Amino acid sequence: MSDVQAIQTLVQKRTQLKNEIAKVIVGQDQVVDEILLSIFSGGHALLVGVPGLAKTLMVNTIAQALGLDFKRIQFTPDLMPSDILGSEILDENRQFKFIKGPIFSNIILADEINRTPPKTQAALLEAMQERAVTIAGHNYKLSLPYFVLATQNPIEQEGTYPLPEAQLDRFMFSIKLDYPSFSEEVQVVKSTTTDAKVNITPLFTAEEIIEFQQLIRRVPVADNVIEHAVTLVSKTRPDNSLATDFVKNYIDWGAGPRASQNLILAAKAHAAFNGKFSPDKEDVNAVATGILRHRVVKNYKADAEGISIEKIISTLL
Repeated sequence: MSDVQAIQTLVQKRTQLKNEIAKVIVGQDQVVDEILLSIFSGGHALLVGVPGLAKTLMVNTIAQALGLDFKRIQFTPDLMPSDILGSEILDENRQFKFIKGPIFSNIILADEINRTPPKTQAALLEAMQERAVTIAGHNYKLSLPYFVLATQNPIEQEGTYPLPEAQLDRFMFSIKLDYPSFSEEVQVVKSTTTDAKVNITPLFTAEEIIEFQQLIRRVPVADNVIEHAVTLVSKTRPDNSLATDFVKNYIDWGAGPRASQNLILAAKAHAAFNGKFSPDKEDVNAVATGILRHRVVKNYKADAEGISIEKIISTLL
């Protein structure tokens, strides 16, 4: 199959995938789009939303529709790295035997990742970056495709350990979940308070997803689009010559080079999803908020004046 045909197939498959997910998940269109962009670009995503917005159900449904293995890890203050990665035990022959932890799956839901201490949060880092874990000097490769979806509750900050900037940067997207609209909520209540069962049909194999991830990396990008992405990221840095007074007033730290890389990868996926064979500036702008939201640190003045990160990014765009 040529790359042109493969992109046309991806457009059809994405429509089928969204219809399949919509059997269970009502609304949340933008959220589902950003999760799919993240998966097909080979990145990870952080979901930020209050409890009860069906974050776990959404990830489970997407995993089923993609035909991938799914494991959920509930992060708690007493969770240890070995509870995630696995550990070595002595078997009946007095030989060390490695018992794999829940990290060995295609899609990992790290639920309430900010509830666990930094030592355990860091256990995810190697897996996210290297797609491998090292235990007792042995390196174990994780099966591909591999995708971490972490959730965070923005309101209850008691007894939490905020993710450090370096770890936030490993997530391609930070996705914000809002409450459903009135009509969506009515539909949710109707569909979840009966005994009706919904069957999700797997639409992909792991191999197909890897092929589509490679296809997206092969999508060509014009130099002016790359320059547009790098300019946008440079504008978030207060000490950069491109920064406006608005940025210098309200931002402490700007985004790093990983933001530029992710902007281009996500723009490629966004273009491919819409049947285009190369991304343009509009594709970069379409994914910018989700990619920059967690990489730009606003200062106390922005907090005092009630200026949100989204407002700052839309001003840049």
